[in-house]
Amino acid sequence: MAEPRSTLTTSDPAVAAVDESAARAAHRHAELAGTIDEARFRYHVLDRPTMADGEYDTLMRELQAIEEEHPELRTPDSPTQKVGAELSTDFASVEHLERMLSLANAFNAEDMAAWNERVAKEVGQAPAYLCELKVDGLAIALVYEHGRLIRGVTRGDGRTGEDVTGNVRTIKGIPGTLKGSADCPVPELVEVRGEIYFPSAQFEEFNAWSMEHEGRSYANPRNTAAGSLRQKDPRVTAQRPLRMVVHGIGARRGFAVTSQSHAYELLKAWGLPTSDRVKVVDSLDAVLDYIAYYGKHRHDVEHEIDGVVVKVDDFALQGRLGATSKDPRWAIAYKYPPEEVTTKLLDIRVQVGRTGRVTPYAVMEPVLVAGSVVAQATLHNQDVVKRKGVLIGDTIVLRKAGDVIPEVVGPVVELRTGEEREFVMPAECPACGTPIAPQKEGDIDLRCPNARSCPGQLKERIAYLAGRSALDIEALGYEAAVALTQPDGGEAPVRIDGDIFDLTLEQLASPQMYQQARGKEAVEGARELVPYFYTKGTRSKASNALEGSVPTKTTLQLLEQIEVAKTKELWRFLVALSIRHVGPSAARELARVFRSLEAIRDASAEELAAVEGVGPTIANAVVEWFGVDWHREIVERWLAAGVRPSVPVQDENAPQPLTGLTVVITGTLSGFTRDGAKEAAQAAGAKVAGSVSKKTSYVIVGENPGSKADKAEQLGVPVLDEDGFRALLAGESVQPAEFEESADADS
Repeated sequence: MAEPRSTLTTSDPAVAAVDESAARAAHRHAELAGTIDEARFRYHVLDRPTMADGEYDTLMRELQAIEEEHPELRTPDSPTQKVGAELSTDFASVEHLERMLSLANAFNAEDMAAWNERVAKEVGQAPAYLCELKVDGLAIALVYEHGRLIRGVTRGDGRTGEDVTGNVRTIKGIPGTLKGSADCPVPELVEVRGEIYFPSAQFEEFNAWSMEHEGRSYANPRNTAAGSLRQKDPRVTAQRPLRMVVHGIGARRGFAVTSQSHAYELLKAWGLPTSDRVKVVDSLDAVLDYIAYYGKHRHDVEHEIDGVVVKVDDFALQGRLGATSKDPRWAIAYKYPPEEVTTKLLDIRVQVGRTGRVTPYAVMEPVLVAGSVVAQATLHNQDVVKRKGVLIGDTIVLRKAGDVIPEVVGPVVELRTGEEREFVMPAECPACGTPIAPQKEGDIDLRCPNARSCPGQLKERIAYLAGRSALDIEALGYEAAVALTQPDGGEAPVRIDGDIFDLTLEQLASPQMYQQARGKEAVEGARELVPYFYTKGTRSKASNALEGSVPTKTTLQLLEQIEVAKTKELWRFLVALSIRHVGPSAARELARVFRSLEAIRDASAEELAAVEGVGPTIANAVVEWFGVDWHREIVERWLAAGVRPSVPVQDENAPQPLTGLTVVITGTLSGFTRDGAKEAAQAAGAKVAGSVSKKTSYVIVGENPGSKADKAEQLGVPVLDEDGFRALLAGESVQPAEFEESADADS
């Protein structure tokens, strides 16, 4: 069989050869990825392996070689970027009783001093701090009711995690039933936060066993812990030496705690695995001493650590400090300096993202750093490349910032040979050839303005739309997004984002992608165009047309999942629109307040900015996005295709005495958690704001209120205590509370 001609045309033979080589690599990559993913699924999930270990290893090495030559193929969906298999669908999604927030980071003593100063200023005193090690493991939330373990849930996105209760019950040290005593009875309910880890001392031994018996090795103890906890069969998890250490509590009922250290005393008394390295100190100097000590002794600990967590110990002060949408203001993670290595910078290339940002990235000789092999790293923008002073061909210092993101630190100038060359940022988009430029005056980033027609941006948006943080369409992976938007042959079914919900089986018969030629007459190394969403079929000798080609099982699943996605939560559709700055957190708040795409489309920037957690930057981005004709067309096309986003059901008969009111909540309420008070006010019809203004109807003040109570007094906004808040929720008349004593104390 003769090798098919490339569908790309060019007058330069060298360019044509490069294009053909890239096409071959892309299709072989797609073929290998599909084969490896299927093998992983059958091995790890179904426990019915269909491939020998040696064959698996050979295919994986070939895939890695392709990605080293073509780093643009190394996407989050690639098997080289995953540990183990995709999560089993047997792990149900469960909402946490209280959100599991992340932590803000500090990287040096100056960062810690700045945080300490902010905390002391906000609470009006130098608080006691609790210091503990930051375990490099897998976050978990355990729920006990009346002393019995009823659920174990992974962190997930902080709001929803995976139910791994069966596996958690197998871990040594996690009690199925809490111990109680006359002095410390078991609680009615407690949500225990902690970290699952794989002991460092047993990692190498286990890895050797795994390579010998399973034909695989793990990159680091954390990945080993994650893979072990997510085994479909709890008996497999039980064979792994997993351990847990607790680091806090979430929702609770039936007991009172005054501080973080007090909580740890209770958890220990109930039989939960607490750390003996926790220390409460009374000054920043003592905090820095703790950090310095474990910086020198980090490898003496039984588990991997990547820093120290520092928390305000007093719960009342924690409540006064509050939290942002992502992290508590009363805690911070000090991250130890990351591991650094040197490697060769082979090239600097550019790629275009879903919002049009054109980003340079480093292509390097693969190197092991912080437990994983790295072959590329972002360089952010052309100014960063110049500031770092790196040249193509340099030996460079590479590190993992926070032990997670590969970062090019700079060149080793002494090793230059004179053959290095400077990187020149292209003037055109690598995907569509449109001239790139800053979107606004003063912007550093360069963007492709051809958002509607740029195939690179469209491909990235469709892949992002299907991701877990958006519409979660499992059958629409990165490769399928390429086939829908940039097929090697046939018509592209998706030419604009609005097409995604109108897809038909007939349209999916057209896209073709290259794969390695098969059959008796196939020439070794030859590629052939085959249907991506349909089976290959056979070619008729009479008409030369393909016959017997039918939709694949995955294609049928894709259309079914797209249909199901039409009624997913409203906030997911907001994320799926790829509006700059609008992530899941802001999308949830906008969806809660406006409750429809049309209402958000028609809202003013002022109305949007008034939503808690949104603000002017996000609000203006939303208004600007909906101000574009073809953007509005996307929403109209989706609605016309049957998209009906779901929103939380509101009982029309339920009393909503706070409708039209705006409240601000500050301080600690004894009968409500912070989220619980907010949800109670929202359920009663109120809008809960994050700051006090003249438009605020009431400020609800608990113990140790912050500056919001003072602002309310300055503006003459009515202030209610907890009893007044309860009365307000019940629809009763209320009288503003007096807080003269608290105000005097604050002053």
